[in-house]
Amino acid sequence: MEAALTGSMGPDEYIKSRVDMYMAWYNQKAVKFKSYYLNMRALSVVGGAVVPVLVNLNLSSPFKEYITTVISLIVVIMVSLESVYHYREQWKNYRSTEQFIGAEKFQYLTKEGPYKKLEAMEAFLLLVERIENAIASENAATLSIMTLASEVKEGSKAAAKS
Repeated sequence: MEAALTGSMGPDEYIKSRVDMYMAWYNQKAVKFKSYYLNMRALSVVGGAVVPVLVNLNLSSPFKEYITTVISLIVVIMVSLESVYHYREQWKNYRSTEQFIGAEKFQYLTKEGPYKKLEAMEAFLLLVERIENAIASENAATLSIMTLASEVKEGSKAAAKS
């Protein structure tokens, strides 16, 4: 009867096919983008620290200039890519959305927070509304980040051509 009142999907199916699926997806993305961000930052910091040391060493190697140039180039590329792809912002966005969805799920299941004192159907409809709004907000934020990244890349290309 409950599924008939809410359409073709009841609370258990919604939680399994939508809430749990999105929580896992956002967690996977957060882990991936955190890794990208931390690896790029670590390479940038280490490279930035190594270059001045290499420059100031009294080495008579003909490769010294090439090595310092390559390391400097890698640092610039890493910093530039982070400013284009915004891995830190995406990581935080995915993680906060995953945490929000998880908190909503447990508040719904325990009848706490906004679900306290609501009838079963009202609570389920509120859960769906809040989860779908969170997903839509995250999608809009990601689109905004990626649009900004695209604009930065296009601006860089235009500046390079002139």
